Amino acid sequence: MPTRDVMIEMGFSSAHALRGYQGKCENTHGHNYRVEVYVRGKTLNDIGLLIDFKDLKAATKKVVDYLDHKNINDLPPFDKEINPSAEEMAGYFLHEVGRQVNDDRVQVYKVRVWETDTCAATYSID
Repeated sequence: MPTRDVMIEMGFSSAHALRGYQGKCENTHGHNYRVEVYVRGKTLNDIGLLIDFKDLKAATKKVVDYLDHKNINDLPPFDKEINPSAEEMAGYFLHEVGRQVNDDRVQVYKVRVWETDTCAATYSID
């Protein structure tokens, strides 16, 4: 049975500093982030949707609202447990959005976080 994918994209602006980094990025600085959230599944619902874009956007927006226009280093789990790198943020988005939308039919399987127009990190699961 073929797999189907759905993706939404959303942007936000936040500051962060990379603890332990040797260079400019150890200082607090900001980015205009873009995040792509990918969902996959094999079966569509009774009206032919894998997931309603509206529902995926709403779940992603909850995570974006938590991070938007804040210093990410001040927010759990990035305050102590996790360095707020693009790589770690991609994993955070995957798990947090997944907690809201994953079910027996659909799964968030990939998130890409763009720090700039030319630099992105991806977290994906099999």
